[in-house]
Amino acid sequence: MPHAIDLADYIAGFAGSPLAPWRASLPWELPPRAPEIVRLLLAGLPAGDYAVEGEIAIHRDARVEPGAVLKGPLILGPGCFVAAGAYLRGGNWVDARCSIGPGVELKSSFVFAGTALAHFNFVGDSVVGSGVNMEAGSIVCNHRNERADKQIFVRSGEGGALQGTGCEKFGALVGDGVRIGANAAIAPGALLAPGRVVERLALVDEELPGL
Repeated sequence: MPHAIDLADYIAGFAGSPLAPWRASLPWELPPRAPEIVRLLLAGLPAGDYAVEGEIAIHRDARVEPGAVLKGPLILGPGCFVAAGAYLRGGNWVDARCSIGPGVELKSSFVFAGTALAHFNFVGDSVVGSGVNMEAGSIVCNHRNERADKQIFVRSGEGGALQGTGCEKFGALVGDGVRIGANAAIAPGALLAPGRVVERLALVDEELPGL
């Protein structure tokens, strides 16, 4: 059984967010449920604050450039910016003041306030804390393409044993204030502690000791 993880240890605002009812979930349990969860949150949005079309809700203070592709279910919070060429799909909840730059693909993820996916990023099946910054070209991978056994493993604490998640799609749990440098790659199953800095061109693969 994978070790228990308190999402609030990574994302301080989790307990006070609309996602609080799912605080007891393990991080890899949330992305597969993203469409379901976002639909539930859509039903409880404050009347009049959002422009709603089908399963897409965009806060009236958010700005979406022409040429962005938005697929529901989706909630885009106040003060957010989505650039031309961005692609949001698979069920996403994006909190206030987030920036989704040109060429960014966001899939089945939860993104907390003030986070910036600068440009040409991929983030899949992940939970991303507040104040995170991803420089150009950095990605969060969500699938173990390199091996026949696709199950994603996480490491139980620093130097701990690998434990299976039972999932074949999971990117990362990214703590508040993490900085990911340009062209860095975060392999599936990463648990990035708040404030961690990932250097440019780095590989973070927690299945491999030292990476």
